[in-house]
Amino acid sequence: MILKFFPFLAWFKDYDSGKLKIDLIAGITVALVLIPQSMAYAQLAGLPAYYGLYAAFLPPMVAALFGSSRQLATGPVAVVSLMSAASLEPLATAGSAEFISYSIVLALTVGIFQFLLGVFRLGLVVNFLSHPVVNGFTNAAAIIIASSQFSKFFGVYVDKAPHHYETLMRVAQSAMDYTHFPTLIFGVGAVAIMATLKKINPRIPNVLIAVALTTIISYFSGFNKDAIVDVSTIQLPDIATKMQQFNAAVQNIDDLGTQRAKLGIAKDDELKENGESARLIEIKSKIALLTLQIQEAKHNAHVVRSELRGMKFEAERQEEQYAFFPKSNVPAGISTDESTWRLKVGNKKLDLDNLKMMGGGAIVGKIPEGLPQFSIPELTPKTFFKLLPTAIIISLLGFMEAIAIAKAMAAQTGQKLDPNQELVGQGLANILGSIGSSYAVSGSFSRSAVNLQAGAVSGVSSVITSVVVVITLLFFTPLLYHLPQAVLAAVIMMAVIGLVNIKGFIHSWKAQWYDGAISIFSFLVTLYFAPHLDKGIMVGVALSMAVFLYKSMRPVVSSLSLNEDKVLKSAEYYRLKGCRHISVVRFDGALFFANASYLDEQVLKFRTEQPDLRYILLDARGINDMDASGEEALEMLVKRIRSAGLGFAMCGLKGQILNVMERTGLYEAIGEKHIFPDSKAAVAELIDRIHKGTDLPEAGCDNCPLQKYIPAESTTS
Repeated sequence: MILKFFPFLAWFKDYDSGKLKIDLIAGITVALVLIPQSMAYAQLAGLPAYYGLYAAFLPPMVAALFGSSRQLATGPVAVVSLMSAASLEPLATAGSAEFISYSIVLALTVGIFQFLLGVFRLGLVVNFLSHPVVNGFTNAAAIIIASSQFSKFFGVYVDKAPHHYETLMRVAQSAMDYTHFPTLIFGVGAVAIMATLKKINPRIPNVLIAVALTTIISYFSGFNKDAIVDVSTIQLPDIATKMQQFNAAVQNIDDLGTQRAKLGIAKDDELKENGESARLIEIKSKIALLTLQIQEAKHNAHVVRSELRGMKFEAERQEEQYAFFPKSNVPAGISTDESTWRLKVGNKKLDLDNLKMMGGGAIVGKIPEGLPQFSIPELTPKTFFKLLPTAIIISLLGFMEAIAIAKAMAAQTGQKLDPNQELVGQGLANILGSIGSSYAVSGSFSRSAVNLQAGAVSGVSSVITSVVVVITLLFFTPLLYHLPQAVLAAVIMMAVIGLVNIKGFIHSWKAQWYDGAISIFSFLVTLYFAPHLDKGIMVGVALSMAVFLYKSMRPVVSSLSLNEDKVLKSAEYYRLKGCRHISVVRFDGALFFANASYLDEQVLKFRTEQPDLRYILLDARGINDMDASGEEALEMLVKRIRSAGLGFAMCGLKGQILNVMERTGLYEAIGEKHIFPDSKAAVAELIDRIHKGTDLPEAGCDNCPLQKYIPAESTTS
């Protein structure tokens, strides 16, 4: 019982200094991969890079302490990061204080859902996500994640469009207009370093080496070149007017958003007090109108922002003073540094006295030193239910990834896994992580592989990993200041390459064509609707459930006959000759309300196809469950067959089916002499019955195939 609540106590059985040394090395090795990866994934989640370090602080340790796997490395992962960003973008602007708050609350919601699933031992709910659906979604997500980093590779800035492919078109247009080649070189160089080192030896910390080298080069080469200036330094007529126009558009969005938020509260109050009323309809109409106005205002802001971002300048610098001239119109006699400068324009209003001009590449910049602020996220019922649908998808996806990794490692180590305990560990990691400003996390395939390769013996390695992250937060964050953003993009792209699994589509198609079709369709839907990734999952689950229901409603109902090995097989599938007078019918599946009438339809078909039929034997070995509808349908079938002058018998009944039949009286209605323990006994008796007192030839129905199924002494014909 103690180990159930504190599973980590089992680590220390036979634990010694030698194992501690191995765990220490493994923990440090994983941390060296985790630190740069976590920063990259945080930006993928729409958060400042240092929030990745916050997500790498508590969750790895907590998940290890309360989970069942000793090698699973928990923390920020690509798919969950992308899902988090995609689900929250409609609620707040990425990177804003409100967005950060939502991300932390989402982590808490995910944690609560996972924890409750684990406590109530409902881990099997993850089976609703079939492997073909997950394969299709994961492949699409990998492409979306990798392509979402193109803008950082080329050093361009674009607004996100409603669909991901539209955003990529904007990136392509901006890259053709202007590409910052030093940024591109850093990104491509980082990929080359990581790929080369990984090929030489997978154990080499290739991510850390790429980050360290590029950061050093960035520092000494002056890769980043930003200047904070006022609008008067930009020598372009009407530039101030254009900026004020942009600020007015942003202010309009904020004002309309505030009005809509107030009306949203009024709508909830009215619905609570008076239900559906005329005033509620009026409020909803106003909210719909404001939504349209906000969309129009956002489009207007996008047009002006794109125009400002597209402006390119050259700079004349004298000591600390700058003067910026349009690149295509530098006055004669002006000496510039020949660098291309651009105006940094985000989603907030521009401060005309403190404009940021970029003459180089983007870097991580200042990371707050010290540990994150510890506080319990404010989770209201309204917020909880707003985030719950997304939290459920993230919870199931994250857990599927974590448990798949844990099972793969357990197959090598021989460790026993408890999926429900793993849910508890992942849930607590997200709950306690959210208190330390973490966003949603899960088990990582790449870092778990590193942990296993490093020889980790217990979860102590994950505790060491968390300690190394703490030390980094306290003392080493200034070293990451000059880390190029393009390198973080390269880290993400290299990490998601492993998610691409084309063989998964082929394997699903070979298993069942419809599984392959579902996998491909989930892939295409996820790509099309990106960044709204939940639609791909929902469509895939809906298709899987539809196939399941269809197969349940139309299970296999076979007419059996004897093959060359004297075994009853499907006559149609194996092209076997059947008996003219006895039809052996096998029903494979639960007999319940959805398919009860289907059995009757198939038996009727067999009766029509065999005009000389005398007896129907229902082989019930494949029936493992039966509800009231199934029992009633079976009773009606027996009556119809016997009223038509045919015999009916059953064999191979399982205990649970016998119990239902005995309780309802169906067993007695069929008759004990018509129920047999197996098909051999049934066939022997039925062949004997249909030949007694009839004009059928005693040679066995003109050399009946079923005659060979039974020993000679068992028959009298």
